[in-house]
Amino acid sequence: MSERTPAVLESLAEHLRTLELPLPVEGAEQARAEGRAALSQLGDHVIPRLTSLDAPLLVVIGGSTGAGKSTLLNALVGETVSRSGAIRPTTRRPVLLHHPADAAWFTGPRILPGLARVRAGGGQEAEASGARDTTGDVDPATSVELRAEEGIGPGIALLDAPDLDSVAAGNRELARQLLRAADLWLFVTTANRYADAVPWEVLRGAAERDVTVDVVMNRLPAGPGVAEELAEDLRGMLVRAGIEVERVFLVPETGLGPHGLLPPAAIAELREHFARLAADREDRGRIARRTLAGAVESLAVSARRIAEHTARQEEERLRLRQEALDAFAGSRERIDEALGDGSLLRGEVLSRWQDVVGTGEFLRSVEGIVSRLRDRVGQALSGRPAPALEAEQALGSSLVHVVIDETARGAERADAAWRTSAAGRWLAEGEDLARLPAGYAEEVSAAIRAWQGDVLELVRAEGADRRTRARVLSLGVNAVGVALMVVVFASTAFLPTGLEVGAGAATAVVGQKLLETIFGDEAVRRMAAAARERLTDRLDALVADRSAPFLARLDELGGADGGQLLRADAEALVRLAREIREES
Repeated sequence: MSERTPAVLESLAEHLRTLELPLPVEGAEQARAEGRAALSQLGDHVIPRLTSLDAPLLVVIGGSTGAGKSTLLNALVGETVSRSGAIRPTTRRPVLLHHPADAAWFTGPRILPGLARVRAGGGQEAEASGARDTTGDVDPATSVELRAEEGIGPGIALLDAPDLDSVAAGNRELARQLLRAADLWLFVTTANRYADAVPWEVLRGAAERDVTVDVVMNRLPAGPGVAEELAEDLRGMLVRAGIEVERVFLVPETGLGPHGLLPPAAIAELREHFARLAADREDRGRIARRTLAGAVESLAVSARRIAEHTARQEEERLRLRQEALDAFAGSRERIDEALGDGSLLRGEVLSRWQDVVGTGEFLRSVEGIVSRLRDRVGQALSGRPAPALEAEQALGSSLVHVVIDETARGAERADAAWRTSAAGRWLAEGEDLARLPAGYAEEVSAAIRAWQGDVLELVRAEGADRRTRARVLSLGVNAVGVALMVVVFASTAFLPTGLEVGAGAATAVVGQKLLETIFGDEAVRRMAAAARERLTDRLDALVADRSAPFLARLDELGGADGGQLLRADAEALVRLAREIREES
């Protein structure tokens, strides 16, 4: 195999470790569980087996509660090494039996690195990364007991796993973890339990991974043809389920000997099978490579399935993002409608503007406007606030209220839209995203004041020549600036249907005529366009700032390239599995 082979597996492990599937969309929990199982199989079996193909063959003995796994294991080695009894669960800590010459293969974390090693008799050989202290009572998911036994041939190790249908959830998960680490699975069932659903579900999973499976049908009742009939029915079920097994061993119902062991004759065939396997290095290599190739292919399938779910996560993330953007786009549109429908040119704004240009004189000839405004300049010196400044403040305050109201409604709409789905509720949970942030009103006010400053700068810049500057200064920069603001607010660029008929229209007409009198038609069009553009930029920024908490929650979910990486991993794994089979 190529030198890149371990890198393929390490790449998959890294992508699985860093992959996040946070959104509670359909299939998320299954995908997370599959990712954990894939990581477990990589560390427990695939990587260590690929890097040490000559290591002893690991045979995991699994089956249902009461199938007699421990009794069978004890008989194989000729002494009691695994406890059996009526109280469940009986196998609380898995027991790994190996030949004394093979001890070095198992004392370190080469396989099952998450389980601490405990030597028979209580001595602790090695502590697994993250495992608990194993003195005293030991959690079944934190340690494995190692026993060196001369009765086990070199080149083979037997691992007694907890029941697949154990009453303890930790034991059930540990049993599946150990089976994923197996080179060869010895499935133990009984004449009464061989059709149970749980072990068959696990058997089908083993078939999908192309694990080499041997079956023991235990406790067969005596009687002419009974064992053969039951064995034939079991074989038929295996064929129909698409589960290929190498051998089926039949163990009759029999009493235990004086030391609590099955009579040697009852398991003679199974014992001879393991003895031949221990003596046949080539056959062990064949089994190890077949199971390894199948495990690598199953990892490719898992990588694709998780990548598919990653795509669903990304689709949901994009949907939630679009809901938030749509909610605030609606706010932006309604702000533009308020700017263009004349509503901002009524009430306080209209009253202050009338103070500037003269109440009741809107529809008269505007030729005298400049003169009238020049006469009003003295009002600022008589102690009264300048009408132009009051109009500017009223106009800005009115716009601030519109922006705050509409962005608040946008946040409420976005929050409500998110809370209609499980993923959106999960994102919004614990945070009041619709709440107005502290200081937001001041931020809006500052932005509007800054835009009004932009308008005044446009007026000053356009009035650069001597004659125009004299006219602007004679009226006051603020008065001319307010006129330009009025024109911008009445612009049909914000509302295609134009300005409503009435006082607002007259207000805009007066402002337009005043500016044209000072600057000329072309200059007014240019100034209004620039002022509109700057206002649009500032309004866009304000709305975007209000939508930022929603989009930030989505951005916290991490990158969206995990699916693409996993699909590339899957292709590399398929090539690796083919390479393993060809080498075998």
